Amino acid sequence: MAGTLYIVPTPVGNLEDITFRAVRVLKEADLILAEDTRTSSVLLNHYGIKGRLESHHKFNEHKTASMIKERILAGLNVALVSDAGTPGISDPGFLLVRTCVNEGIEVQTLPGATAFVPAIVSSGFPCDKFCFEGFLPQKKGRQTRIAALADESRTLIFYESPYRLVRTLEQLAEAFGGSRGCSVAREISKKFEEHRRGTLLEVAEWYREHEPKGEIVIIVEGAEPKKPAKKSYKDREAEDLD
Repeated sequence: MAGTLYIVPTPVGNLEDITFRAVRVLKEADLILAEDTRTSSVLLNHYGIKGRLESHHKFNEHKTASMIKERILAGLNVALVSDAGTPGISDPGFLLVRTCVNEGIEVQTLPGATAFVPAIVSSGFPCDKFCFEGFLPQKKGRQTRIAALADESRTLIFYESPYRLVRTLEQLAEAFGGSRGCSVAREISKKFEEHRRGTLLEVAEWYREHEPKGEIVIIVEGAEPKKPAKKSYKDREAEDLD
């Protein structure tokens, strides 16, 4: 009988941000796949989890996904974790999930930590509808992608490195307008958690003077919806005739 693939979210900061179910699943799994075994070992040791640990990251996932699928088909229950948050959300996981789904293997994704959720809720911008972009392309296609989002009316979410934060805010300001509102969430759920709010230009200026560190989520206010063009008398008359 085939085993199950469990997608297990892990804390993005505070080690207490993990569910009882996640700890149980990790303890019971025959194999735990980790983006970085050194990082995951800290969490596993904290909760006394002694399961077998192997690496599964973006550099080897194309090679290992098929082998892991075969091991699950042979009866192993496998748990996948990333360095922080939910696997598959800007982290390795999608390829393995798709491989297992196509094979008819049961995939159970546990609810849990994801960095962008507390970031958007804390931003003060509408979060009933939003557009998650993850990491922008670093080079090819970057400006094109940013330009394509200029008229997006939903709240926008980006992940970014602290080393590229100021540049990204400046590029967004150039494309969206410097007065567009934004909120930068840094080090979510950690000791030095910070939320810096203002316009794109204001926040960019702040981080030019205060070097950012840690994991970063950028929340950008959506564009004002465009008003439909007024119809001429002839257009309205034609509609009435229809």
